Amino acid sequence: MSIIVLQYIESYHEYFLSVVFFEILQERHKYPCDLYIFYIYICHFYRVRAESPCSDMKRAAAKKLIERYFYQLTDGCGNPHCDNQHCASSGKVTNLTPNQAAAQAIQLFSQEARLCDGTQPSKVARTTIEPGQTSLAKSLPVKSVNPTSSDEGKQEPYLTEAKLLYIIEKCKAEDSYSLLIRTLGEVFSSGKALSLSFQKTEKSNSPLVALLERAPDTLLRPPADLNKEAVRSLQGEDKEEDSSDPSPTVPNNDDTSVDLPSVRRAFEALWSLPGEVFESALVNALVTLADDIELDLRVFRIVRWDSMDSLLNVFLIVFEIPMLGNSEYLELALHMLCKALSCLPIVAQAKLARVWAKHCKSRLPNLLQALQELITVKVIGGSFTRDYCVQDADTITAPTKVMKILYYASMLAGELDPPELILGDEAESASSDKTASRSAISGQIPQDPLATELGINALDARKPFIPFTDFYNEPLSDAIEMDKDFAYYKSEEPMKFSFMNYAFVLTPATKTLGLYYDNRIRMYSERRMSFLQTVVGQPTNPYLRLKVRRDHLIDDALVELEMVAMENPSDLKKQLVVEFEGEQGVDEGGVSKEFFQLVVEEIFNPDYGMFTTQEDTQMTWFNPTSFESDAQFTLIGIVLGLAIYNNVILDVRFPMVVYRKLLGRKGAFADLEDWSPTLYRTMKELMEYTGDDMPETFMQTFRVGYRDVFGSLSFHELKENGDELYVTQGNKKEFADLYADFLLNKSVERQFNAFRRGFQMVTDESPLALLFRPEEIEQLVCGSKIFDFAELEAATEYEGGYTVDSEAVRNFWRVAHSLPPESQRRLLQFTTGSDRVPVGGLSRLKMVIARHGPDSDRLPIAHTCFNVLLLPDYSTIEKLQDRLLKAINYSKGFGML
Repeated sequence: MSIIVLQYIESYHEYFLSVVFFEILQERHKYPCDLYIFYIYICHFYRVRAESPCSDMKRAAAKKLIERYFYQLTDGCGNPHCDNQHCASSGKVTNLTPNQAAAQAIQLFSQEARLCDGTQPSKVARTTIEPGQTSLAKSLPVKSVNPTSSDEGKQEPYLTEAKLLYIIEKCKAEDSYSLLIRTLGEVFSSGKALSLSFQKTEKSNSPLVALLERAPDTLLRPPADLNKEAVRSLQGEDKEEDSSDPSPTVPNNDDTSVDLPSVRRAFEALWSLPGEVFESALVNALVTLADDIELDLRVFRIVRWDSMDSLLNVFLIVFEIPMLGNSEYLELALHMLCKALSCLPIVAQAKLARVWAKHCKSRLPNLLQALQELITVKVIGGSFTRDYCVQDADTITAPTKVMKILYYASMLAGELDPPELILGDEAESASSDKTASRSAISGQIPQDPLATELGINALDARKPFIPFTDFYNEPLSDAIEMDKDFAYYKSEEPMKFSFMNYAFVLTPATKTLGLYYDNRIRMYSERRMSFLQTVVGQPTNPYLRLKVRRDHLIDDALVELEMVAMENPSDLKKQLVVEFEGEQGVDEGGVSKEFFQLVVEEIFNPDYGMFTTQEDTQMTWFNPTSFESDAQFTLIGIVLGLAIYNNVILDVRFPMVVYRKLLGRKGAFADLEDWSPTLYRTMKELMEYTGDDMPETFMQTFRVGYRDVFGSLSFHELKENGDELYVTQGNKKEFADLYADFLLNKSVERQFNAFRRGFQMVTDESPLALLFRPEEIEQLVCGSKIFDFAELEAATEYEGGYTVDSEAVRNFWRVAHSLPPESQRRLLQFTTGSDRVPVGGLSRLKMVIARHGPDSDRLPIAHTCFNVLLLPDYSTIEKLQDRLLKAINYSKGFGML
């Protein structure tokens, strides 16, 4: 049979290429007849019917009709009353062998015989392209991929590692690189050609396969370059295949048919040559490639692609180019490739993230660096205005979209927490609706579509492959006008790009601005509603006003907040105004800052009984034996939420697990490292012990002890009859997980749930969870840990006649820098109302020093609401130091200036 087929190929070589032979060869498992005889009939029929090869449309139509006749003869149309003598369902067709049916199908086609309506070639290969975002993809019947011919009947160029190495060696020998330049130009400018390049293949000792790999004159277009399974079939080496797997390498959901190690070796060999030899041609080819793909995705809706996997193969190959972050590639090719890649449907982006995470870990940092350099170059070199901002530049937004794919790939490639750590209400939401928000803070903020498709969340990443901070881009963060970005975020127009939806690229300081605008707009909205209610005769207070006594601060504050929470919780979203009874200060922000600081100092004091202090970390934790009601903890959660909502930094020291739990994740064994380092080290020793004598060595059972707030020792059994169950090699992980779950979750479940409920009352509609990760929320609540007065000096402004060169100003900074850290914090407290450093450092404070008259004995005065220090023009540095220290050490309360 092989001899007959090869004779036909010799006779009709050009004709076979132009018609259907190699197309259908890939579908041979779908036909019960002898494939070669069937298609010899077809090709012979074409040759006697036409002088020239058929067009694509005619060929496809003829092929489909012949296949319908074939299945009509063998399977029938399914109508038991069929009267078509050429249909098996009529009973008028005698038993035909597959080969006889194939021959008769061609005759019926040539006679234009009757064809039953119900007859369909159900076994014809079809490729379904999954629908993606904005319906860029459609589910279409697509013909099989032809590895050797293009849509116009011409053979597609392609590359393998062996071919590229041969070309390189040949060019070196001839001292001419024209063949290499032409090859790279042809392959890398064609998506079809590149998708067929560097494919995984099974090893074969076939001399014909070896000949194809070495053929010097047909490297780009070998007439017999069908897939190697087909070559072996022609040599009589065919083997039985699973009918559901027509190709040698069918990737699973997180795999690819591209031989990525081969690609890397090929690129390594290519860049062993001088770059000027070929790089210009390669860059031009990549630009053409990116343009064509973007056109396909935006205009032709990818119908020109046979499958999404073929398109992904292209991106997998080009993003392996090691020089993407250099010179011409960065300026010309990379941003074009990013534009094309950003047009992919969400399903395809998710698969790319999985493949990168599984097969390209070592490549991820370099790729991130290239994208960061591209964004930085475009930001620094751009001319942006209010009418044309960074959100409108696709040279910036496109690499940001690609960086999101990389962001999730980094999480998939790192350490992920199991789904069991999602808190109860979150888990129910996620299981009931995959597209529902998994945000613990804001149920109204939708989950990122790509994260939903991948089934992950930033909170799931315990340790990503690339640190989250490496994704920050400071030049971009500084260039963004967050008021406009927030407007784009709130816009219902889908084409508006907002970096708030790509918050991983923004620094915490910039994200804080986004949260600030959201909070302020919500406050103004509540104020407008109060005004309208007043107009219609139902006057309400436009502010959340608290009047408290200094000596009864906690009682007064909690009582008033409890009344607000019970009567109208939405009032918590109004702007907070605090008034200390008997004091005349008007709250423009400074009074509120002191109020929060005093509340925190008192209520988080262990003597108050609601919270305890960890011995080895001095961090605050919930008292598991507290006698306070749930309402008290709810009110503390409200206070924490109000501090964030009103942009006030608090002096609290929670372990990181608190912020993870606020965002909807349970505490786990890994959280013990921050919660109690001593206990964590002990547990690690137990977990890493490999001996079989664990019960005798550690004498640890599933009964654990802990001390309550009074110092009394209590016990808890992690499992039933835990006192009789010793920890062994087989159950030590279970013990560690149960112990951590008890300490971080179950023992304080009542207290923490109440605390979280109060926190959500204030922040439930805020984009807090969209913008911030747990460690960033800690910065938001507690401020930065970097205390640098040099930053404060560089950012300070001067008024009232002072300049940076004024003698009193120079003396002030000499004194400020010479103070011990504790006194510096008091100075910061005196001037701004808070001794905490805001997110982004002291440069964010924008302090103002104003001249307050000539030399006198008066003390300096501060307007904490506006960060203004009124400093008399003291004549000597000694006098300035004396008056300043008295002011910061003895100031308390608010009086009328």
